[in-house]
Amino acid sequence: MFKTFMIPVDLAHADRLEKALDIACDLAGHYGAEVHLVGVTQTAPTAVAKSPEDYSRKLDAFASEKSAALGTRLTAHSEISHDPSIDLDDVLEKTAEKIGADLIIMASHVPGFAERIFASNAGYLASHAKMSVLVVR
Repeated sequence: MFKTFMIPVDLAHADRLEKALDIACDLAGHYGAEVHLVGVTQTAPTAVAKSPEDYSRKLDAFASEKSAALGTRLTAHSEISHDPSIDLDDVLEKTAEKIGADLIIMASHVPGFAERIFASNAGYLASHAKMSVLVVR
């Protein structure tokens, strides 16, 4: 049914990904699917990484650590955005298409007041992506 999963990863909030990672790895075992972690960074230094190369190393380390802990191979993909606060959704959607994802498994927070006016990243992808999106809270 599903062969390629994509999990968007925000390393600044890696502690909030456990449930989505657990579900992805469980489903990957059932379907024999590949699991890809996709992180988006920018060229300017951030609180997470000083450079895109530094971010990529940290994402690779995160994928290796979680692969060992969960018993599923997780492949890391680091993407660069000019401004993730503006084009994160587009970068994630294009990356999902590029890697051939047929299911995006995305962690999300409980909606608040802002989501009544602006769509969340998960809400945007669920509404606009060509592939299925599983939003995990």
